[in-house]
Amino acid sequence: MAKPAMARETVVALRRQIARIEGSLPERLAQAGGDDGLVLRHGPAARREPGFGTGFLPTGAASFDAALGAGLPPAALVEIHGRQTRDAGAVAGFALCLAALVRRSAPARPDNALCWIGTAEIFREAGLPYAPGLSRFCGLPAGALFLCAPNETGDALWIAEQAARQRAFAAVVLELRGNPARLDLTATRRLHRRAQEAGRSVFLIREAGTAEPTAAPVRIAVSPAPAARRSTVSGPVAASIGHPAFAVTVTKSRAAPAGRLVLEWNPDASSFCEIRPEDSGALVAASGHRPDSSAARGAVVALRPAVAAPAAPGQPSREQRPAHRRARRAR
Repeated sequence: MAKPAMARETVVALRRQIARIEGSLPERLAQAGGDDGLVLRHGPAARREPGFGTGFLPTGAASFDAALGAGLPPAALVEIHGRQTRDAGAVAGFALCLAALVRRSAPARPDNALCWIGTAEIFREAGLPYAPGLSRFCGLPAGALFLCAPNETGDALWIAEQAARQRAFAAVVLELRGNPARLDLTATRRLHRRAQEAGRSVFLIREAGTAEPTAAPVRIAVSPAPAARRSTVSGPVAASIGHPAFAVTVTKSRAAPAGRLVLEWNPDASSFCEIRPEDSGALVAASGHRPDSSAARGAVVALRPAVAAPAAPGQPSREQRPAHRRARRAR
């Protein structure tokens, strides 16, 4: 009887020490199945606000919600991937759309702000968010956006953990480039745990990075897509550009991974809708002064036969040259 009690006290002491180092609440220990075994149950006391952080958020696109597994999890780490650096604008815009969905579902309060964290390297490469356009694009006032640009990846991770605990932020966006060594499975597990405890969404943007094991329950690959034509009462307007569109692939979720979706963001309704590729226009218009396509393959082109140049005056012809002075043939 003394050994199980001592083992239980040792486990409790270790759990408390780890929780004190991480700055979180210790996990509850519950005994089940009699006095023979000790079962550890993960049950951290979540400091969530009433009415927020429960359920899944609908995005407006039924196919996208089904690929996510009933919608976007509001209190979790969501990983958003961009395959190339030139797609940084589309990836950041998609993250802002998701943040707008979270802000709309959050309780109405004046401090419903967004914290955007990115290293100085990624801001130099991809640029800073344009504050005047955020209000029109996702309904985010300029005063509700807080930017942090640390130099090191470790500092950015620490700021994201602390920002996830603040009541003033409805969501936190962390933007990093590539595959830094500090962004490992342990770091993402800490971010996911902070998001669960606070009941807030944390969006991790990976610019030009390859997929690797993380604690994020959702991973989305985003790239730009051709925008559809602007629609009116009388129909689509020719040679026009409509709402922004994104090519989205859910590579990790509770449901089975789905195929490639093309989603259009409606800033007026603050929701997504799925569009078909045939409903979108071309990225580049056809040229006006020359054909837009190459000639058909297999065309016969007439070439003139080569004429031997006459020998110089006083020089023998090729046939009259000695054999040892003739050009050698490659064997």
